[in-house]
Amino acid sequence: MTESLWATARALSRAAGRGEAPPPLFFVTDPVRTPDPAAVAARLPAGAGVIYRAFGAPEADATAAALAEIARARGLTLLIGADAALAEACGAHGVHLPERALAEAPALRAAHPDWLLTGAAHDADALRSAQAAGVDAVLLSPVFPTRSASGHAVLGRERFAELTASTRLPVYALGGVDATTAPALIGTGAAGIAAVDGVVAEFAP
Repeated sequence: MTESLWATARALSRAAGRGEAPPPLFFVTDPVRTPDPAAVAARLPAGAGVIYRAFGAPEADATAAALAEIARARGLTLLIGADAALAEACGAHGVHLPERALAEAPALRAAHPDWLLTGAAHDADALRSAQAAGVDAVLLSPVFPTRSASGHAVLGRERFAELTASTRLPVYALGGVDATTAPALIGTGAAGIAAVDGVVAEFAP
């Protein structure tokens, strides 16, 4: 197992003046591409984060509970995608909001002031909405070509850097980020990395 993605993520976090919090690297789960997210989470380095996206999976409660146990044991930060009730039930550290749900952030902040709240964004308008909503950080995508069927145009390095400079929020690069593409993020202002396949490639058993 190589730690090149982790090393790059930490370098980005330090360069952005973020220290180690929020996590410099988020493992983003996907029902198809990460059928066993706990197996990957169990190999992540301390200080990394996991964003569990259940998408209505019937086993969501059990998977979230397993991830929460791993997070406590390994010093990881666990966020639950778009499901505050599940986050409460498993004792997660917060919630990740899709772009369409950014407006929910103020209510979540009021109910859970200690939670870490992140949001998704794909363009300048969404970045402004995320900042106005008061999330702690934003995942901006897709930066590079990706297998995810998001329907959004690839930003590319230069546009990603422009958008990152336009907000005061910590911005994580998502979409096609792996050990090969991650070094291109140096100098873009990215606060860290979020990835599905890139994390699996390095940390899956």
